[in-house]
Amino acid sequence: MTARPQKPTRRGSALVTDGEHTAAGAQPPAPRKSRSRLLGALALMGPGFIVGAWQFGPGNLASAVQAGSLHGYDLIWVIAVSTVLMLGFTDMSVRIALASDRSLIQMIKKRLGKVTGVAAGIGVFLITLMFSVGNAVGSGLGMSMVFGGSPTLWTLACTVLVAIVAWAPNYYKVFERGLLAIIALMAIGFLASAVLTKPDWVEVADGFIPSLPPGAGMLLVALVGTNFSINAAFYTGYASRERGLRPEQYKATTLADTIPGIVAPGIMTILVIVAAATALRATGGEAKTLADLAKVLEPVAGPAGPIVFGLGFTCAAFSSMIANATAGGTLISDALGWGNKLDRHRVKAMICLVLAFGLAVTLLAQGSPIQLIITAQALTVIVAPLLGILLLIMATRKDVMGKYVNRWWQTLLGLVGLIAILATCYRLASSLLGG
Repeated sequence: MTARPQKPTRRGSALVTDGEHTAAGAQPPAPRKSRSRLLGALALMGPGFIVGAWQFGPGNLASAVQAGSLHGYDLIWVIAVSTVLMLGFTDMSVRIALASDRSLIQMIKKRLGKVTGVAAGIGVFLITLMFSVGNAVGSGLGMSMVFGGSPTLWTLACTVLVAIVAWAPNYYKVFERGLLAIIALMAIGFLASAVLTKPDWVEVADGFIPSLPPGAGMLLVALVGTNFSINAAFYTGYASRERGLRPEQYKATTLADTIPGIVAPGIMTILVIVAAATALRATGGEAKTLADLAKVLEPVAGPAGPIVFGLGFTCAAFSSMIANATAGGTLISDALGWGNKLDRHRVKAMICLVLAFGLAVTLLAQGSPIQLIITAQALTVIVAPLLGILLLIMATRKDVMGKYVNRWWQTLLGLVGLIAILATCYRLASSLLGG
């Protein structure tokens, strides 16, 4: 005998069958919806964190250590302001990428002339060449801090590893996931370093109130220059296109990737300042370098202190090495008309060229490439204002951006950022020229 199918009955606003115990109007389980949203957000993470990893390199850490060592918590507010400005320009780069069917340099060539586009690409490439030296030195030093051994040999090993990965068939996926994992390790390392030193968090909060300690002029320039990295912001659009982000994903990717990806290195920089300031206050020691700070942490936090800080520094240098080389190789290839996708052999070759330059100079200079670092700063004076102006011009053009064109407050934030860039570059140029 065939069983009669159960007849649905209506209870309130819900249809149920006999034997069901679902309440009228019941919604799907909340945990499942929450998990779905979380997975969706995680799936969008990538370009913003890549840019954050690039700006959070050895130079950033060195200036943060000096800030904490010399001025305690007083310059934390500079990091907060720089992070807000960085967010503004990074968001412009993402919107330009989503609004156009071409890369940023190709759009600049089309709208503002080929020479302008080529100049922007070559400028960024030259800066990445110079910064590759600091990243190479930093990666070797960081590995030796954690595992011992020769920093030069570690530099060689790190460079070869990145070069091998660059030729992987799915390089962007490996590149992105690797950097996300490294950033997670960095966050653990620097958070632990700050907590182990047991700071007074009320005093730390006071550091967000703007003040300018005597003699902090050049250090302020260094903090702004390393935390408000217009070169990194310029590359964000390329990473977004490589990721395949669609225009309708703009809001979601802003909340899941752009904001946390840029805020994360700002927070980690603040944690380094806190660790340096607190450790030195407790021990009366001095930390002019990252290695010095790791030693100073030992009497405060025990044997774990130097290891934890060294782990964070290693991740910072290595992630910056990867992102710096990738951005430099992509932009020079695009500027020369060779394409900008990471599966192109010419792009991969240019990535390896950036890596090779950093390694060669490190080996020849035996870890002391001071002149190259000064040259990198000098190039920033020339290129950074150009990149900032180009981003702002493109983001305010209705014929380029459509509905993603800058709103008035985004343009205002961009203008404030340009003023900060020009002021920083003027101060840096004066210093380099002996003024």
